Amino acid sequence: MSEMLETWKKPDDLSFQEWMETRVARFKGRKYDWNALKFQADFDPKYRRAQMRYIGTGATGVKADTNTIPAEHFTFSTMVLPSKCEGPLHVHDDVEEVFFVLKGTITLFLKDGDDYMETVLEERDVISIPPRIYRGLFNHGEEEALMCVMLGTPKPQIPTYPEDHPLSKVKRN
Repeated sequence: MSEMLETWKKPDDLSFQEWMETRVARFKGRKYDWNALKFQADFDPKYRRAQMRYIGTGATGVKADTNTIPAEHFTFSTMVLPSKCEGPLHVHDDVEEVFFVLKGTITLFLKDGDDYMETVLEERDVISIPPRIYRGLFNHGEEEALMCVMLGTPKPQIPTYPEDHPLSKVKRN
């Protein structure tokens, strides 16, 4: 086995139970962060969505969150996508991204060069999107959609948008 990461070693000053509790992120200790992607919603309210972080901070641009489990190989969060809102077409050049729908139905848009497709994900459907494939999503439903989002690295690069997308010109705070 490769060398163990520091966060995988039990600190001498903690009992096993105390250490394991530091690796638990309970729902009651989380809150939705509607500000993580607020710069997009400020540009157009249709981009409004919220992140709830569990492992690491994901790729929303949040620099730090002390209320998460340290990310070593991937990040894990949930995302609320309100009715008639969308996650804009974007790309992660460095990492695979996984969407697992917990509640609702979303339409996912995928683009690679001239290739384009749409697919509908319903509750308990999952998709794994390789790096360098543009992805976006839309909630056509009347109720919010809730999904898990995983990124396959502890600190993903900030995603970019297609050059012709209006968000490609918007500056992040």
